[in-house]
Amino acid sequence: MFWLIDSIENVELFCNVKHPKAYIEVIPTCQLTHPSQNNICALYIRPLGDKKGYIIPIDHSETLNLPYEVLNKVINSIEEIYVRDKKEFLHYFPIKHCYSPPPTPHPYIPQLTTAHKHIYKHNVKNLNKVVPIVKHYEVCEENYLNYDFTKANTFYNNKVPLVFNMLEQSAIKVNTTLYKQYFDKDIDPYVYTQYNLNTLTTRPSNTFGGINFSTLNKETGERECFIPNNDFFIEMDISAYHPSLLANILDYDFGGVDVHKYLAEMYGVDYKKSKELTFKQIYGGVFKQYENIPFFKKVNEYTQEMWEKFQTQGYIECPISGYRYEQDKLEDMNPQKLLNYTLQNLETSNNVLILWDIFRLLRGKNTKLVLYVYDSFLFDVDKSEKETLKQITQIFKKYNLNIKFKKGRTYNLDS
Repeated sequence: MFWLIDSIENVELFCNVKHPKAYIEVIPTCQLTHPSQNNICALYIRPLGDKKGYIIPIDHSETLNLPYEVLNKVINSIEEIYVRDKKEFLHYFPIKHCYSPPPTPHPYIPQLTTAHKHIYKHNVKNLNKVVPIVKHYEVCEENYLNYDFTKANTFYNNKVPLVFNMLEQSAIKVNTTLYKQYFDKDIDPYVYTQYNLNTLTTRPSNTFGGINFSTLNKETGERECFIPNNDFFIEMDISAYHPSLLANILDYDFGGVDVHKYLAEMYGVDYKKSKELTFKQIYGGVFKQYENIPFFKKVNEYTQEMWEKFQTQGYIECPISGYRYEQDKLEDMNPQKLLNYTLQNLETSNNVLILWDIFRLLRGKNTKLVLYVYDSFLFDVDKSEKETLKQITQIFKKYNLNIKFKKGRTYNLDS
């Protein structure tokens, strides 16, 4: 069979084989549009064991295009599907029998052909429809050759892609006039975020269309561009997140009081200084004068135990996620850096469990979770659903976490 499948008869021939495993890549129509709003230009499929892949065109300028419905038939004819990013793939095909590799320290950067680069310089929408179909094929064939067929564990294959896929479907309304003023771009009334888990620590970055929500500056007013679709925003921030996570791991009880207030009494300093000292020691190592504080004594012991395991067995398996930091894949490691990486993975994993519970709670509600950045969760709230907010706070309590609230009519929230 030729690599371009552009007839119903050849689709039938492909499906009748009932391939047990295949690598699949979606070629979207637009290189600029968020995957939750995009359409499919073509689908690349490489059955494992075959000497070549195939492309089924759906909306391309130089091919005979097939109806979208054939793609579902092809997808369902394959027992196991391997994709580069399951979270993204689910925007196009919400199926269960697909798998992606575990997160890697480096983000995926497609190696585009010269034709792609030349055409993309025009920076307009739907250019994938005019990139020569054979050039799409070349890129996908190369991607297949570089693909890691190691399946992610259950946590990263099930919960993680689902919650981040749902987050990416959550649109944030914008004031288009202010958006034009601050970002010099015309935009539809809504923006979408995109999360990347392929980072050094597996803590997700979040950016799309040139907007990085973790770096928006409150002082400049640019956050005022983002407004609620319902009645108001509420942001729930987790207090002293990393110390709280450590306390949960170490089975240490702060007695239900504010962590920084608790440790301020141990240090003999005020609240602000206590917060500064605690974070310096968690991220940079415990100071000698505070080694005998019970909490930090346990932190030191835990750090050394982890480091010894890392050195002897060659990896550390993170709590909750089961993700492994492997010695031969990381450079310049030391006990403190290993603790920091583990905490960032634990933060993300714990947040995935929280997000899972929140999305289940918000099913059918007007109130929506529209943004998550590290230790903060932004809700677009329907004022008639006050009971829902109370139920959300109970989810954080379930994980032994204290939260602080900010409320506002824009993302430039008040305390």
